[in-house]
Amino acid sequence: MKKQKTIKHVYSPILLLLLAVFFTGCFDDEEKTYESSADIPVNREMIAELTSPPHVPTPIGDRKAKKLIVKMEILEEEGEMTDGVKYMYWTFGGTVPGSFIRTRVGDEVEFHLQNHPDNKLPHNIDLHAVTGPGGGAESSFVAPGHSKVFSFKTLNPGLYVYHCATAPVGMHIANGMYGLILVEPEGGLAPVDKEYYIMQGDFYTKGANGERGLQPFDMKKAIDERADYVVFNGKVGSLTGDNAITANVGETVRLFVGNGGPNLVSSFHVIGEIFDRVHVEGGSLVNENVQTTLIPAGGAAIVEFRVDVPGSLIMVDHSIFRAFNKGALGMLNVTGEENKKIYSGEIRDDIYLPEGPGIQTMPTTDEIVEADIPAKSFEEQMEFGKQAYMQTCFACHQGEGQGVPTAFPPLANSDYLNADVDRAIGAVLFGLTGEITVNGEVYNSVMTRQTLSTDEVANVMTYVYNSWGNSGQVVTREMVEKVKNKK
Repeated sequence: MKKQKTIKHVYSPILLLLLAVFFTGCFDDEEKTYESSADIPVNREMIAELTSPPHVPTPIGDRKAKKLIVKMEILEEEGEMTDGVKYMYWTFGGTVPGSFIRTRVGDEVEFHLQNHPDNKLPHNIDLHAVTGPGGGAESSFVAPGHSKVFSFKTLNPGLYVYHCATAPVGMHIANGMYGLILVEPEGGLAPVDKEYYIMQGDFYTKGANGERGLQPFDMKKAIDERADYVVFNGKVGSLTGDNAITANVGETVRLFVGNGGPNLVSSFHVIGEIFDRVHVEGGSLVNENVQTTLIPAGGAAIVEFRVDVPGSLIMVDHSIFRAFNKGALGMLNVTGEENKKIYSGEIRDDIYLPEGPGIQTMPTTDEIVEADIPAKSFEEQMEFGKQAYMQTCFACHQGEGQGVPTAFPPLANSDYLNADVDRAIGAVLFGLTGEITVNGEVYNSVMTRQTLSTDEVANVMTYVYNSWGNSGQVVTREMVEKVKNKK
């Protein structure tokens, strides 16, 4: 018995060692099996947490790869660019930028893109994190009142832009259709105390910077890259005053910074801080001790730093006139005890206000007010019709009725429009799809039905017919009702 017991004690460690080697080998083989992100298996299903800027979802941590359900709604909504200046934004999730999406390598993302039935245009989504045709754009073209579903595997860690890619692509992006999707590495990003979501965009309006009223998009300015506003998170002042982001002395801060463009490169800088780490262009390359980082249009960066002294740190595009005259300015308010060894002075909230940012010098012209009573004369029809046109038709057909080449037909001197007034009224009431020929050019786009009242249809059609060399037809509410009742 003693001999057997002795033998047992001698061989037991050897057996354990052999077993450890065996299982370690199996584990290594398993790791090799999933070395490609495409092969990482998903574990169960979960609904993605989506957040509006400047907030971000909960960090991924060490969770396993999941089937991640993302549901995102497209909304076309009027919002405020700055005091007294309104703009018709096209949005993912009702905000500019769109909702922040947080994933990890190996997730299988099932994406539901929903186009609200009150919207006027079809849209889609191109996610730069997607390996596939159009980044998902080919699978997600969706008309108002419809939803498209597609899926993709997250293969590469990084911070990626998404945007609408419906023609004309630049116009959809310029109206606010962009956002960020983060793909964390396995095990997640290193923990920090505070995380925020910031995205720059350039906007082009028919009126000059600060001109009051509802300002429509200006295609000519956009093509010429003459931005009226360059802003963080969709509007002037989105990250100042009560909207400023915050941190405490001694905390580490991570900013997920994107640039929707559509045109301008961002020179992102925080006045009074040095970036300890920058994930260059949102990728795996990390640079250290950086003062200003370039973020291309359609690109992103992750910047991290520790705040050591209290005060208001000013975030800017260091193409500096954009910050102080066009709106690319935000604040990180840091609270806590001073550290005289690091900085003996004091940073004030109003330190840059004497420079005269665009938000302080707004002209005082009257706002455009939509008519809420029927027009009583031709002059009123033209006035109300122009307002309806600028709010509803301008984006596609442009300010002078010239349309967008190859995408949206012209209304100016239009043989198609002038040939049949009932057909034109019907297009506004019921929408229009399929090939049409206008002034000798073939167009094959989608015009969705417009949610206008009978009087609004009559007014806008009268305005169009009496502008840009058209026939001079006056459209009455009775004519509109007649076409409506034929359907």
